[in-house]
Amino acid sequence: VQSVVRVVFHDRRLQYSEHQQLEGWRWSRPGDRILDIDIPLSVGILEPQIHPTLLNTVEFLWDPCRRTSAFVQVHCISTEFTLRKNGGEKGVPFRIQIDTFAAGGKGDPPEHLHSASCLVKVFKPKGADRKLKTDREKVEKQPPAEREKFQPAYESTVLAEVG
Repeated sequence: VQSVVRVVFHDRRLQYSEHQQLEGWRWSRPGDRILDIDIPLSVGILEPQIHPTLLNTVEFLWDPCRRTSAFVQVHCISTEFTLRKNGGEKGVPFRIQIDTFAAGGKGDPPEHLHSASCLVKVFKPKGADRKLKTDREKVEKQPPAEREKFQPAYESTVLAEVG
Protein backbone atom coordinates (compact mmCIF):
# COMPACT_ATOMS: atom_id res chain seq x y z
CA VAL A 1 0.00 0.00 0.00
CA GLN A 2 1.05 3.62 -0.39
CA SER A 3 0.80 6.28 2.31
CA VAL A 4 0.96 10.03 1.81
CA VAL A 5 1.92 12.07 4.88
CA ARG A 6 1.22 15.81 4.92
CA VAL A 7 1.51 18.67 7.37
CA VAL A 8 -1.48 20.96 6.91
CA PHE A 9 -3.07 23.78 8.87
CA HIS A 10 -5.70 22.78 11.39
CA ASP A 11 -7.44 26.18 11.55
CA ARG A 12 -10.07 26.60 8.86
CA ARG A 13 -9.13 30.24 8.14
CA LEU A 14 -5.53 29.24 7.39
CA GLN A 15 -6.67 26.31 5.24
CA TYR A 16 -8.26 28.81 2.84
CA SER A 17 -4.90 30.56 2.35
CA GLU A 18 -2.69 27.49 2.73
CA HIS A 19 -1.12 27.79 -0.74
CA GLN A 20 -0.14 31.44 -0.13
CA GLN A 21 1.12 30.64 3.38
CA LEU A 22 3.34 27.81 2.08
CA GLU A 23 4.64 29.94 -0.80
CA GLY A 24 5.54 32.69 1.69
CA TRP A 25 7.39 30.12 3.82
CA ARG A 26 9.22 28.78 0.74
CA TRP A 27 10.28 32.33 -0.21
CA SER A 28 11.57 33.09 3.31
CA ARG A 29 13.38 29.72 3.66
CA PRO A 30 14.75 28.82 0.19
CA GLY A 31 15.93 25.23 -0.12
CA ASP A 32 14.25 24.11 3.14
CA ARG A 33 11.39 21.62 3.50
CA ILE A 34 8.50 21.67 5.95
CA LEU A 35 8.29 17.87 6.22
CA ASP A 36 10.88 15.11 5.80
CA ILE A 37 10.94 11.42 6.52
CA ASP A 38 13.69 10.19 8.83
CA ILE A 39 14.80 7.11 6.91
CA PRO A 40 17.29 5.71 9.51
CA LEU A 41 14.65 5.70 12.29
CA SER A 42 11.78 4.41 10.12
CA VAL A 43 11.08 0.67 9.84
CA GLY A 44 9.50 -1.25 6.97
CA ILE A 45 8.99 1.61 4.56
CA LEU A 46 9.80 1.13 0.89
CA GLU A 47 10.53 3.64 -1.86
CA PRO A 48 10.23 6.86 0.15
CA GLN A 49 9.50 9.81 -2.14
CA ILE A 50 10.09 13.44 -1.33
CA HIS A 51 8.72 15.78 -3.97
CA PRO A 52 10.83 18.90 -4.49
CA THR A 53 7.76 21.12 -5.02
CA LEU A 54 5.50 19.68 -2.30
CA LEU A 55 7.39 20.92 0.76
CA ASN A 56 4.77 19.63 3.21
CA THR A 57 4.35 16.10 1.77
CA VAL A 58 6.21 12.77 1.82
CA GLU A 59 5.11 9.41 0.36
CA PHE A 60 6.19 5.81 0.81
CA LEU A 61 5.13 2.26 0.13
CA TRP A 62 4.81 -0.35 2.87
CA ASP A 63 3.59 -3.89 3.48
CA PRO A 64 0.63 -4.01 5.90
CA CYS A 65 1.62 -7.57 6.90
CA ARG A 66 4.95 -6.35 8.31
CA ARG A 67 5.79 -4.14 11.26
CA THR A 68 6.08 -0.59 9.95
CA SER A 69 6.78 2.76 11.58
CA ALA A 70 7.45 6.07 9.88
CA PHE A 71 9.36 8.82 11.64
CA VAL A 72 8.76 12.27 10.21
CA GLN A 73 10.45 15.57 10.94
CA VAL A 74 8.60 18.89 10.85
CA HIS A 75 11.08 21.66 10.04
CA CYS A 76 8.96 24.72 10.76
CA ILE A 77 7.64 26.00 14.04
CA SER A 78 4.05 26.97 14.77
CA THR A 79 4.91 30.63 15.33
CA GLU A 80 6.26 31.05 11.78
CA PHE A 81 2.67 31.50 10.63
CA THR A 82 1.54 33.98 13.31
CA LEU A 83 1.25 37.69 12.61
CA ARG A 84 3.44 38.94 15.47
CA LYS A 85 6.99 37.65 15.65
CA ASN A 86 8.24 39.11 18.95
CA GLY A 87 7.97 36.01 21.15
CA GLY A 88 5.19 34.70 23.33
CA GLU A 89 2.83 33.87 20.45
CA LYS A 90 0.59 30.84 20.85
CA GLY A 91 1.52 29.47 17.43
CA VAL A 92 -0.83 27.91 14.92
CA PRO A 93 -1.80 24.25 15.28
CA PHE A 94 -0.78 21.94 12.45
CA ARG A 95 -2.34 18.62 11.57
CA ILE A 96 -0.21 15.69 10.48
CA GLN A 97 -2.42 13.68 8.16
CA ILE A 98 -1.69 10.30 6.62
CA ASP A 99 -3.78 8.95 3.76
CA THR A 100 -3.31 5.32 2.69
CA PHE A 101 -4.20 3.87 -0.71
CA ALA A 102 -4.19 0.44 -2.34
CA ALA A 103 -2.52 0.32 -5.73
CA GLY A 104 -5.07 0.57 -8.55
CA GLY A 105 -5.05 -1.69 -11.60
CA LYS A 106 -3.97 -0.55 -15.06
CA GLY A 107 -5.27 2.98 -15.51
CA ASP A 108 -7.45 2.73 -12.39
CA PRO A 109 -7.06 5.34 -9.67
CA PRO A 110 -5.70 4.08 -6.34
CA GLU A 111 -8.36 2.99 -3.85
CA HIS A 112 -8.52 5.07 -0.66
CA LEU A 113 -8.21 2.74 2.34
CA HIS A 114 -7.74 4.88 5.42
CA SER A 115 -7.01 8.37 6.72
CA ALA A 116 -5.75 9.40 10.16
CA SER A 117 -4.43 12.60 11.67
CA CYS A 118 -3.22 14.24 14.85
CA LEU A 119 -2.96 17.82 16.00
CA VAL A 120 0.56 19.14 16.64
CA LYS A 121 2.21 22.38 17.59
CA VAL A 122 5.92 22.68 16.92
CA PHE A 123 8.17 24.84 19.11
CA LYS A 124 11.89 25.25 19.58
CA PRO A 125 13.20 22.98 22.39
CA LYS A 126 13.21 25.55 25.24
CA GLY A 127 9.85 26.93 24.14
CA ALA A 128 8.43 23.41 23.91
CA ASP A 129 9.59 22.57 27.44
CA ARG A 130 8.01 25.77 28.76
CA LYS A 131 4.76 25.09 26.82
CA LEU A 132 4.52 21.52 28.13
CA LYS A 133 5.05 22.73 31.69
CA THR A 134 2.37 25.45 31.50
CA ASP A 135 -0.08 23.08 29.76
CA ARG A 136 0.49 20.43 32.45
CA GLU A 137 -0.05 23.02 35.20
CA LYS A 138 -3.31 24.19 33.55
CA VAL A 139 -4.62 20.62 33.37
CA GLU A 140 -3.64 19.87 36.99
CA LYS A 141 -5.67 22.88 38.17
CA GLN A 142 -8.83 21.54 36.48
CA PRO A 143 -11.38 19.56 38.49
CA PRO A 144 -11.17 15.76 37.92
CA ALA A 145 -14.26 15.73 35.66
CA GLU A 146 -12.67 18.35 33.36
CA ARG A 147 -9.29 16.58 33.41
CA GLU A 148 -10.84 13.50 31.78
CA LYS A 149 -11.52 15.54 28.63
CA PHE A 150 -7.78 15.85 27.93
CA GLN A 151 -5.89 13.19 26.01
CA PRO A 152 -3.03 11.61 27.98
CA ALA A 153 0.58 12.18 26.90
CA TYR A 154 2.28 9.50 24.82
CA GLU A 155 5.92 8.71 24.01
CA SER A 156 5.05 8.69 20.30
CA THR A 157 2.31 10.41 18.32
CA VAL A 158 -1.01 8.61 18.21
CA LEU A 159 -3.08 9.28 15.09
CA ALA A 160 -6.88 9.28 15.26
CA GLU A 161 -8.95 8.00 12.36
CA VAL A 162 -10.43 10.73 10.18
CA GLY A 163 -14.15 10.14 9.76
